[in-house]
Amino acid sequence: MEKQANSLQGEAPTPEGVPSPDGPANLIDTDYVIGQDNFSGNRLGMAVDLHGKVFSISALVVVFFVILTLALPTQVEPIFDGMRVWLTNNLDWFFISAANVFVLLCLGLIVSPLGKVRIGGMHAKPDFSYAGWFAMLFAAGMGIGLMFYGVSEPMSHFASSFGGTTLGDNGLRSDWAPLGGAGDDAQTATALGMAATIFHWGLHPWAIYAVVALALAIFSYNKGLPLTMRSIFYPILGERVWGWPGHVIDILAVFATLFGLATSLGFGATQATAGLGYLFDIPDNNVTMVLLITGITLIALISVVSGVDKGVQRLSQLNMGLAFLLLLFVIFVGPTLMILTGFFENLASYVTHLPALANPFGREDDNFRQGWTAFYWAWWISWSPFVGMFIARVSRGRSVREFLVAVLLVPSIISVLWMTAFGGTAIHQFVGDGFEGVKNAALELQLFVMLGQLPLSAITSFVGIVLVIVFFITSSDSGSLVIDTITAGGKVNAPKTQRVFWAIIEGVIAIALLLGGGLTSLQAMAVSTGLPFTVILLVGCYAIVKGLMSEPRA
Repeated sequence: MEKQANSLQGEAPTPEGVPSPDGPANLIDTDYVIGQDNFSGNRLGMAVDLHGKVFSISALVVVFFVILTLALPTQVEPIFDGMRVWLTNNLDWFFISAANVFVLLCLGLIVSPLGKVRIGGMHAKPDFSYAGWFAMLFAAGMGIGLMFYGVSEPMSHFASSFGGTTLGDNGLRSDWAPLGGAGDDAQTATALGMAATIFHWGLHPWAIYAVVALALAIFSYNKGLPLTMRSIFYPILGERVWGWPGHVIDILAVFATLFGLATSLGFGATQATAGLGYLFDIPDNNVTMVLLITGITLIALISVVSGVDKGVQRLSQLNMGLAFLLLLFVIFVGPTLMILTGFFENLASYVTHLPALANPFGREDDNFRQGWTAFYWAWWISWSPFVGMFIARVSRGRSVREFLVAVLLVPSIISVLWMTAFGGTAIHQFVGDGFEGVKNAALELQLFVMLGQLPLSAITSFVGIVLVIVFFITSSDSGSLVIDTITAGGKVNAPKTQRVFWAIIEGVIAIALLLGGGLTSLQAMAVSTGLPFTVILLVGCYAIVKGLMSEPRA
C-alpha cells in the first residue's frame, strides 16, 4: 500500500537511515523499521549493528569457502574450471537474452513519460556535481577491466579475425570467427574486432548496472525502504520481503558482489604484478601477488573509514584525472589520426553489428559467444549489486531520464574512445610497424608492451600500474560500503568496523581464488554467482516499472 507524502511538510517520514523524499513522492506504508532485525551493541571494544541472519549466513559461508580453497587448491581448481565451462557452454543464450532485456528496458524508460520521475522526490537536488558524479560512475563501474582488456581484447579479436586462431592463457578462448567470418584484410579485421570489443564494454554492461541502481534508488529514496536488494521486490512479495524470501535475496546479493568484485581485484592484481615485473624486474609470482593484494587492501581500509564523500570521491577523481591524462597521451603520441577517425568508424561498426552480436540463437561462433560474451555478462551481473548500490547512493536528485542517459550512454562513449585509443594503437603497431610484441605477450602484459613502443614508456607504464592499484582501492572501498549496507539491514551509517571486516574479506577471497586456480577460478565464481542473480534482476524489471508508474512526475 502506498500513500502520497511530502517530506517538506513532515508527512509520512521515512524509516531511520533513509533520507526523506524532497517533495512529492509515494512512500510505501510498511511497519518495518530499518534495523529492527539487527544485532547491535559493543563486543570486544567494537561497535556492531548487523542483520543477524544475512550477516551470519553470508560471513560463515564465505569464510568456509576461503578456508576450503586455501586448504585444497589442487582439488578445487578442476572443479572451478568445470563450473565455468558448463555454465557458459549451456546457458550462454540465457545470459545474452537477459542482457538484451536490460538494454531495452533502459532505452524504453528514457523515451517514456516515466523518465520525468526524479530520484528522491520532485524537488530533490543532486548531492554531487557532474564531475564528481561521472568520476564515481566510471571508477566504480569497470576501471580495472578497461586497464586489463583495453589492449588485450581488441588485439585478441583482431588476431583471430585476421590471422585465424589465437589462444589466450587466461581461460578465455579467442579462436573464433567474429560475426560469422574472418576479415579479408586488416581494415575489415579491425572493424570486426573493435565491434566485438565495444559490444562487451558498451550499452549492455551499463544497462545491467543502471537497472539495479535505478531500482534501488527509487525504492529507497522515493518509497522509503531500506537500501537493500530485497526492497526492489516489495511490489511482488509485499510484507514477506522482510522475511526469509528477502533474506535469501540479500544473501545472494552479498555472494554475487563479493565474488564479482574478487574477479576484478584478481585481474587488477595480476596486471599490477606483471607491470612491476616488466618495469622493475620484481618476481612475477604468487608471493608478489599476495603481498600486493595485502598492501592495497590495507590502503583501502583508510579510504573505507573515510566514507563516500571523502575517501571514495577523492580517489575516484584522482584516478579519473590520471586515466584522462594517459588517454590523451596515447591519443596524441600514438597514431592520432587513426584514433580520431577510428572512434567514429568503430562506433559505426558497433552499431552495425550490434544485432548480430546480441542475437542469442542460431550462431556458430561458440567460442566467442560462450568464452567471452557469456562470461562477461555473468561478470557484469555479479558486479551489479555492488556497482548498482554505489551508483544509487551517489545519484539522488537526478531525474530518471538524466540518470539513465548518464549511466548508459556517457560511460559507453568513454569506453569506445578508450578501446579505440589503446586497442587501436596496439593494432597499428602490429599492422603498420610490423611489431608483434603485443600480440605475443601475455594478456596482463600487453598494455605495458604497447606503451613500451611510445615515448616516455617508463613513466606511462608506471602511471598504468598506479591506475590499476587505485582502481583496485576504489573498487575495494566501494564494495565494502555496499556489502556493509546489505548486511546491516539497509543502514547506510553502520559502524565502520564492519566495513573494515568486508574490505579484508574481499582481499582474502581474491587471494584464495588466485591461489586456488588463478584467473580461471575467478571467472568460475563470477559466472556461478551471476546466474541466480540474473533471475532476480529479470523479475526486478517488473518491479521497477510498477514502482515508477506510481511516482509523481515533473
